Amino acid sequence: MSQFFSIHPENPQLRLIRQAVEIVRAGGVIVYPTDSAYALGCQIGDKKALDRIRQIRQLDKHHNFTLMCRDLSELSAYAKVDNQVFRLLKTYTPGPYTFILDATAEVPRRLMHPKRKTIGLRVPGNPIALALLEELGEPLMSVTLIMPTDEYPLTDPYDIRDTLEHHVDLIVDGGYCGLEATTVVDLSGDVPQITRQGVGRFEDVIV
Repeated sequence: MSQFFSIHPENPQLRLIRQAVEIVRAGGVIVYPTDSAYALGCQIGDKKALDRIRQIRQLDKHHNFTLMCRDLSELSAYAKVDNQVFRLLKTYTPGPYTFILDATAEVPRRLMHPKRKTIGLRVPGNPIALALLEELGEPLMSVTLIMPTDEYPLTDPYDIRDTLEHHVDLIVDGGYCGLEATTVVDLSGDVPQITRQGVGRFEDVIV
């Protein structure tokens, strides 16, 4: 049976944030809100937790996870970023974008695209997500909470509890989230490419 924390969406209670982070550090899988949709998250490098998320979402081993980062300095530790890319990231973070970048040696191999050695990274604008990341002190491995038979993410935390209370360790209730996932922007080549249109508008990322 999972725990269920109702956390204020604008002024997260530090006591609950710390308890949530303790669950992550103990190997837990959590559901938490972002500025696009709810996400499943676990500690970076935790293979057992990663496998549990894959089982919930019925993902194959080639599915890319996203590293949810608290700021650009943390993001640059896990991705190779030149000046042009840094300026673009500075403009569009935090926000509802996932950026595909060339991974550094800090990224566990199981998280990278197996052929391209790239990683998805994101800096969310959601206060709860940012508070979790700040307290944790490192990125969360994350994927959007879309169930295998669904077309859209789950948005109601009480529906999420009914569906996943026996499969995750914690559900963070931060209110309703959106139906759209992030816009995915591939920055690993010479020109930015939109690989998934989501909440962030296409024209916003033209450079």
